[in-house]
Amino acid sequence: MSKTRLGVNIDHVATVRNARGEKYPSPLRAAIIAQKSGAHSVTIHLREDRRHINDSDLKEIKSKLKIPLNLEIAATNEMLKIALKHKPNFVCIVPEKRKEITTEGGLNLNYKKKFLKKIIDKLKKNGSRVSLFIEAKIRDIKIAKELNADCVEFHTGKICNLINKKKKYGNELKRIEFAVDFASKLGLEIHAGHGLNYQSTKIINAKIKKIKEFNIGHFLIGESIFFGLNTVIKQFKKIII
Repeated sequence: MSKTRLGVNIDHVATVRNARGEKYPSPLRAAIIAQKSGAHSVTIHLREDRRHINDSDLKEIKSKLKIPLNLEIAATNEMLKIALKHKPNFVCIVPEKRKEITTEGGLNLNYKKKFLKKIIDKLKKNGSRVSLFIEAKIRDIKIAKELNADCVEFHTGKICNLINKKKKYGNELKRIEFAVDFASKLGLEIHAGHGLNYQSTKIINAKIKKIKEFNIGHFLIGESIFFGLNTVIKQFKKIII
């Protein structure tokens, strides 16, 4: 049995669908295949501009998925209302900018801290596990604990870029490892996500033992074009055993 969980982000199945305004490929079909292939959860990011996953996708996937649904949302009243209505098993609060191509970094936890605390409290009372997508910084981990989050998901974009460019990544790996140890001692569950591929997942998983969940999307969906979703998911599961 896998020592860590694999969350499969299917946002970019919707990206391909939306490129032509068609009904295919179906995010729901991708979610069901991920479930059958052994994924521990399915992640979708309902962005404010609905650039990939839309409200209908959320409703459909939530109603038919039997493994946990991890809904990524921005810290806004609109998204809070949607999350409270659909009651996903997991909610990950992420930063969001309209002009960014993808998430560029962790949340600024000092911005509207009281509002963020209110969101977290309401989501938890509604039955959702709440994680915060943050940088691997001690200051941010302390605030995440103060805000009563269940989990922190560390942004792995920097180390993944270093590995992809064949640059030295040792210092960044140590920084993440230190942050993981610190968060673990505070009782927070630790997740990792952003930019992960086979190589970077293998390196991080081999060196850092307290990460409980990897959330992987863009590379996984990209590889699935050539090898199929089932095959790629199973390959990632082998890596994190």
